[in-house]
This record gives sequence, C-alpha cells and structure tokens, in this order.
Amino acid sequence: MILENIALAFAAVFHVKTLALMLLGVAGGLIAGAIPGFTIAMAVVLTLPFTFSMPPEQGLATMVSVLVGGLSGGLMAGILTGIPGTPSSVATTFDGFPMARGGKPGLALGLGVWSSFFGGIISAILLVTLAPQLARVGLEFLPWDYFMLVMFALTITASLAGRDLVKGLIAGALGLLVRTIGEDEAAGIPRFDFGSEVLLQGFDFIAVLIGLFAFSQLLNDVRDPASARKSLADKGTLQARIEHLAAIKLIAKNWFIIVRSSLIGVFTGILPGAGGSVANILAYDQAKKSSKTPEKFGKGTPEGIMAPESSNNAVEGGALITMMALGIPGDVTTAVMLGALLIHDVVPSPTFIAEKPVLAYSIFIAFFLATFMMVALQSGMLRVFVLVTRVRMYVLAGVILGFCGIGVFAINNVDLDLWTLLWFGILGFLMRHFGFPLAPMILGVVLGNIAELNLARAMAIDTDLSHFVTRPWSLFFLIIALFSAAFPWFQSSRGKKMWTLFYMPAACFAVSVPLFMMGGLPRPLIACAVIALGVWTLYKRWKRGWKMAAYDGPEIKEG
Repeated sequence: MILENIALAFAAVFHVKTLALMLLGVAGGLIAGAIPGFTIAMAVVLTLPFTFSMPPEQGLATMVSVLVGGLSGGLMAGILTGIPGTPSSVATTFDGFPMARGGKPGLALGLGVWSSFFGGIISAILLVTLAPQLARVGLEFLPWDYFMLVMFALTITASLAGRDLVKGLIAGALGLLVRTIGEDEAAGIPRFDFGSEVLLQGFDFIAVLIGLFAFSQLLNDVRDPASARKSLADKGTLQARIEHLAAIKLIAKNWFIIVRSSLIGVFTGILPGAGGSVANILAYDQAKKSSKTPEKFGKGTPEGIMAPESSNNAVEGGALITMMALGIPGDVTTAVMLGALLIHDVVPSPTFIAEKPVLAYSIFIAFFLATFMMVALQSGMLRVFVLVTRVRMYVLAGVILGFCGIGVFAINNVDLDLWTLLWFGILGFLMRHFGFPLAPMILGVVLGNIAELNLARAMAIDTDLSHFVTRPWSLFFLIIALFSAAFPWFQSSRGKKMWTLFYMPAACFAVSVPLFMMGGLPRPLIACAVIALGVWTLYKRWKRGWKMAAYDGPEIKEG
C-alpha cells in the first residue's frame, strides 16, 4: 500500500505539466529571492491564487518550488550587491560580499549555491523521517493541548521581536481579533459585524495575508522618490561566473559545518515562528564560535558563507514537519502553504499523512526535486537574476501590485477582497513604520481559528480549567510558552543581572516535570537527561564563581 501511494505521488510530481510548473516556480522563487525587499513569503503568497484551479499535488509542488527557489535566491543579491535579497540571507552578506569584493565572486556564489543544496537535501531527509514520527506524537494531543500549542506558537513568535515583546504580543492579539470578525464557526453567532453584511462574511484569509505582507512591503519599498528610483546592482556584477568545482571541494573539506548548520536550520524551522531569518544568524554565530580562526569572519571566509546558506535552506524542511504533522505552521511561508491546503479542503493534522499519503509523499518528492532544480537553474540563469536586480523598484512594485490585485480578486470574484487587500496593506505599512512585527499578527490570523475551535471543544468536553495544567502536553507547552515570553528580558539582561545565570537551568527543571508525567520509559529518560543538563550548567557556573558573561553574537531580529 505504501509503495502504491509513493508510486502515485511520483506519477503526480513527474507529470510534464507539474515539472514545467515546478521549473517556473523555482525560477520565480530565485528571482523573488534575488530582489531585496521581495521576501519568500511574498512570492509564495502571490503564487497561491494561481494554484486554485490545480489538483492539490500540483499546486503544492509549485508552491514548494517557489519556496525552495526563494531560499537560495537571496544569496545572489547578498553576495553581489551586499544587500541581502531576503532576511534569511542576512548573515551570508557578512562574508559573501567581502569575498566577492576581494575578487572571488564566482567562488562565493558557488559556496552559497552548493551549501544551499546540501542544506536542502539534509532537511528533506529529516522531513521524510521525522514528520511521520511527530505525527504519531500529535495523536496524543487533545483540545487542551492544541490550544496551549497555539499559545506557545504565538508567544515564541512575539518573543522574537526582541525588546519589543509588548508590540509582538499586541500584533499577535490583533491577528486573533481579525480572525474573530464574522460568524462564529462553532456556535453560528455573528461577531463584530456591527450590522454589516460585508463584515458578517469575515475577511478572506488570503486577502489579509497578501495585504499585510506583500502590499505593505511594496508601499515600504517605494515610500519616497529616492527609494522608488534606486537600482540594486551595477554593471560589474554581470561578469560573475559560479565556480562549482572549487566550491564543492571546500564544502567536502568542511562537511561538519554543513551538517551542524543544517541541523540548526531544521530545529529552528520546527519552532513555530522562528524561520530562516533566525536560523542563518544562529548558524553563523555557532560557526564563528567554533572556528579556529574566528578573526577571519567578516572578511570573506568560506565558513561564513557555508553556515548561513545551509541553515536557511534547512529551515523549511523543519517548518514543513510541524505543518504536516501537527497543522501548526513553522513560519509565515508555511502559514501560507497551510492556507493553500485549506483551500484545497485538506486540513493538516496528526492524521494528515495517514489519510492523505499521496499528497504527503508528493510534498516530500517535490521538496527533493526542487532542490536539484534550484542548483541547475541557479547556474544557468545567473545573468537573468542579476539583470532583475537592476530594474528600478517603482517598475517592479507596479508589476507586482498588478499581480497582487489579480490574484486576490481571483479568489472569490468579489470587490471586498480588493478592499481587504488595500486596508490591510496600509495597516501593515503603519505597523512596519511604528516597529510592530508582522509575523505574530499573521500567525494570529492563521492560528486564531485553530485556537478558538480547540478552546470551544475543550470547554464543551469539560469546563474544568485545571486540565490546562494537569495534562502533560498542555503543561509542557504552557511552561515553554512562559520561558519563551521571558526570553527577551533574559537576552537583554544577560551578563548584567544575576538571575540570568539560573534561566536555562530553571527551564530544564521545569520542562522535566511534564516529561515525567507522560509516563513510559523514553520520556522520563529524556527528562533525566534534561535535568542533568540543568545541573551541569549550574556546576559550570559555580566553578566560574558565578561570573556573568554578556552575549557577544550577532543580534537576531524578525525578518
């Protein structure tokens, strides 16, 4: 039966039309990633309306291709112009641009391309092996656990706003509020409609996403005449050629950096809300700290390109694991893909892989195949990508805005969706201007419905609120939500306040409690290991005389 499902998935992905769409998707993703300011999520959002009429396997394969292409496209602009095409390529510019300026643009591009490839392959292998296992764990979740999982996702996303935790929480709450406008799905009661038939329908999920993310970004890019007229690359960048052989030799010599950075990327992708913008910084930081020559970082060292590029491509495998296994998107991009599945009447959950095996295997196969397409296209179309970065922003913005409008109107063929695009675009622009992160609001919009339905189910089963702290999984998510909410204060006080020395050990001890409550043998053993980690951390700090050390890595910000 499994072989039959895999064969059907292969037939769906290797159909001529699907392959052609995937090639277009990878090329589109690469171009989108190469344009600074045009994020991967924006490219995937714009692709979504064009997949409505496709079979789910074909539509998802196309979107996965855009995703994989976009993850690698950012390195082009980052290395050749010093301006990262996407937030997930920020750390690539630290060493990629100096290496290119130092007369080795071909080697820098080769390292970026092949590091992306190997990071994507490692991530795809883990996606295939881990997603079914995580789905089995997800079968243990009841409504209380799901509700707390969503709360954790929103909390950790808000905490990534750094010192602006309050703004992150406000943005998340605003997303939840937007999702409540319209008819209550559980009880059928109108809410926040103010007697309006238009508001009673609620806002279309996709129109809100495109408005918040894509339209607001366009407004930001052309906010003044100077920004609108600027071009991003000069004529000299057209002479670049990728040095494949030299890059592969260097990567083979430093394979451990690729594996470690890819694992960092997958782990970061599994965390709801983190994404490539965090993973590439973390991987770069770890590569620098473990290097024998950290003084070379920032001056064009190959390790400084390999680490961030392998990690940011590995992120989406991790994000897809949680989306497919639990129905919780790992970042904004997979949130859009979750919306695509819902439009195709497919609801990701712990039973998703068992109930829709052909679609699940299609996503696995498409992820692998798109990674190979990415390398081939990136090598053959480098000049095209560089030419696109030379187009003035007002031209690009005009073309993209046209696609936004067409795509949104095609969803339901109603004017309301265009107005939704406009108003939420302006709202997103104002939020960016005043420093409110968009990711918590977008995840609030995506996850609000899941949170509300599971809270309603939990209350329908039993009104006793103690289940939220007595059920092991619910307590587990509550504890890590509380510690993730406190993380911004920990980060800003580290090296200055004594209490930060006990933050990690306290987190270890607290997390071990629900693990012991889960029973069986493996989870209490994991709890013992977590406690041992906490004790070891305390011991090391005692040996150092409780000396405080400030965090010296690069600053992590929402992308």
